[in-house]
Amino acid sequence: MATHLDLQEQEQVDALKAFWQQYGNLITWTLVAALLVYAGITGWQWWQREQAGNAGAMFDEFERAARAGDLDKTARVWADLKERYPRTAYAEQAAMMVAKLQDEKGKVDDARASLGWVLDHAVDDDYKNLARLRLAALLLQAKQYDDALKQLDAVPAGPYAALAADRRGDVLLAQGRKDDARAAYRQAYKLMDDKVEYRRLIDAKLTALGASPEVAAAASGASR
Repeated sequence: MATHLDLQEQEQVDALKAFWQQYGNLITWTLVAALLVYAGITGWQWWQREQAGNAGAMFDEFERAARAGDLDKTARVWADLKERYPRTAYAEQAAMMVAKLQDEKGKVDDARASLGWVLDHAVDDDYKNLARLRLAALLLQAKQYDDALKQLDAVPAGPYAALAADRRGDVLLAQGRKDDARAAYRQAYKLMDDKVEYRRLIDAKLTALGASPEVAAAASGASR
């Protein structure tokens, strides 16, 4: 009986050797690949957390400088932030903040460059659309009307469409195109939620152009 078991065990060992000889390399490399994938995912998650933590600490320093109105320090920290952590939300937010400070300090070209960085590098579409709106305002101030309109045309339908239409009205009015401006303001007024306080400003612009929405609504109601 012992001899029979020994022979049976030997057959199993031989079968296992044959199987391993045929498939051993495949199994080994499959396991290695799986371990590498796991290690890569774990390492990537750790790296992302590390990046976010470091970028957050740098953003805190940036924010303190921005609140103090220290443009030189703000610009230095911003330069480091966008170089080291360009794919983080901190970099996008910092770009918008530094552009605002640069504009307030009269560094309009620098502000436009910062907003251009957002358009080229931001991952979040909200930041890109806000950058387009602010860049259009700077281009309007510089009387670069066609370039301003191009930025506004790039704002898609959605939450920023009303603001884009309002700013388009400003550009068209500056060009002396009152009818087109009136149409743009009407579109902005229609798209803007009636609970938003800014809608009153659009109303005032239309009223100044002789197209008060309230008067038009009243006339429409009377005609019925």
